[in-house]
Amino acid sequence: MSFEWPWQYNFPPFFTLQPNVDTRQKQLAAWCSLALSYCRHHKLYTLGIMEVQECPVFNHKNIDRKLSTEAILIVFEELRKKGNLEWLDKNKTQCLVMWRRPEEWGKLIYQWVSRSAMVNSCNTFPPEFHGLEEWMLIRSLQALQTDGKAEVITMDDGKGVKFF
Repeated sequence: MSFEWPWQYNFPPFFTLQPNVDTRQKQLAAWCSLALSYCRHHKLYTLGIMEVQECPVFNHKNIDRKLSTEAILIVFEELRKKGNLEWLDKNKTQCLVMWRRPEEWGKLIYQWVSRSAMVNSCNTFPPEFHGLEEWMLIRSLQALQTDGKAEVITMDDGKGVKFF
């Protein structure tokens, strides 16, 4: 299944941050949505600033438009404020992208656990969610632990979880 680009993606001014405050807010919201949708579609969790400059989401070769590094950092800062991005270094060269926040994954995991009749049992990490990178799975389970719905357990042969 191919990625569906929003209409703005083919509109050249979209690739230049607009000076009007209201227009810029809408533009940043559209960029945030596009970046998260693209990462979700391609199951991307870790991004490097140098690499994303050439990534199709920020570099539209067909219309010869590219979002500047400064603008990409502004979009990423918006994502960070919303809880969808976390920097891995002080220089802001690598980041974790959370197209679903850990709490959202935690709810999905708990729904799956409930449907699978796994409440009140100890398990290795849920196999249906092995597509998740381990750091996101652990954070999601920790979110459930905070809500009193799970306990992450360290065992000799790895990690497990008990759902309540």
